[in-house]
Amino acid sequence: MSRWVWGVAAGAAVLALAGGGAWWLLAANRPVAVETVAVRANGQGARSDAVLQATGYVTARRMATVSAQMTGTLVEVLIDEGFKVRKGQVLARLDDTGLKAAMAAAQAQVRTAEANLGQLQAQLEQAQANERRQVELAASGMTTHQSREQAATAVKSYAAQLEAARRQVEAAQAQARQTKVNFDYATVRAPFDGVVTARAAQVGEIISPLSAGGGFTRTGVGTIVDMDSLEVNVDVNESYIAQVKPDMPCEAVLDAYPDWRIPAHVVAVIPSADRGKATVKVRVALEQKDERVVPDMGVRVSFLAAKAAVDAKPVPGVLVPPAAVRVEDGLEPAKGNAVVYVVAGGKAERRVVTLGDDVGKFRLATRGLKAGETVVVSPPADLKPGSNVANKE
Repeated sequence: MSRWVWGVAAGAAVLALAGGGAWWLLAANRPVAVETVAVRANGQGARSDAVLQATGYVTARRMATVSAQMTGTLVEVLIDEGFKVRKGQVLARLDDTGLKAAMAAAQAQVRTAEANLGQLQAQLEQAQANERRQVELAASGMTTHQSREQAATAVKSYAAQLEAARRQVEAAQAQARQTKVNFDYATVRAPFDGVVTARAAQVGEIISPLSAGGGFTRTGVGTIVDMDSLEVNVDVNESYIAQVKPDMPCEAVLDAYPDWRIPAHVVAVIPSADRGKATVKVRVALEQKDERVVPDMGVRVSFLAAKAAVDAKPVPGVLVPPAAVRVEDGLEPAKGNAVVYVVAGGKAERRVVTLGDDVGKFRLATRGLKAGETVVVSPPADLKPGSNVANKE
């Protein structure tokens, strides 16, 4: 009986030890809940010393949908998307057959009026000569007083007709100029230098400056954007708008080119708030422009307390949150050495880094880390090299 009791006791002890070992293994492999952040290279992304940051879009202050000033059928379109155009350049032409006929008729009316004017001028000169002869004859008593009066009346009549003919010539010339203007309306020209961003009509379609029902009439040939007028419009939360002032220095980073930091400055704060978004629109001028900047691009703007030096180059290294850095035994703090914990493959890796100067609210690690690696913020005391880690929920 005693052997059986001892056997049971031994079995229970083995089970207890096995359970304890399993519990210890599970506890040792239990992930440590941590907060992580990906580090970025110094000089990339938004400025760390920014007073305020906001997002917005590139917009054009000068943009036009070009159309003809008359209704007509397109017979030629000389533009396409991406074409650069100069002010006055021909973009399209309308059917001008009727306009040519009207202009020819108007010019014929001018020639007719001018011929009539010349005829009346000659008749007036003849009447004036007749009047002079009648005056001479009346002085010698060889003509009647009535004949003299008739000659004077003829001069006045032709003078009045000549003046009326002059007015008719002016009216005909004005009509000719009007037909010339209408003829010029058949040619669509660029109103300013720019780039064609949209072609809205094809040969054979009817265009009109007025919108017509039915969808058969185009109201424009294309859209031209003055690329020199590009700027950035950002929405700033109204709680922080007091920090933004005109001429305040900024830096803009396009979403498409995150490594390109564009110097900029505030043009104006629009004195109107968006009630739905609780934001105020701010106009920001770009101080560097090239073909990479196009309308409607997304952009992030950092409002700066002081203008960045033009030739300033960032120190190589990565920016680390101060809470991720700690000094442990065995390191030499005087040489800038410290420790961060990097997460790789779900485990914590102890990494010795060399620290440089502070960059805004970040610590600059010049050695030991690469941009894009994930570090633990405020490492817990139980975090050890090789520990399983999981992000805090």
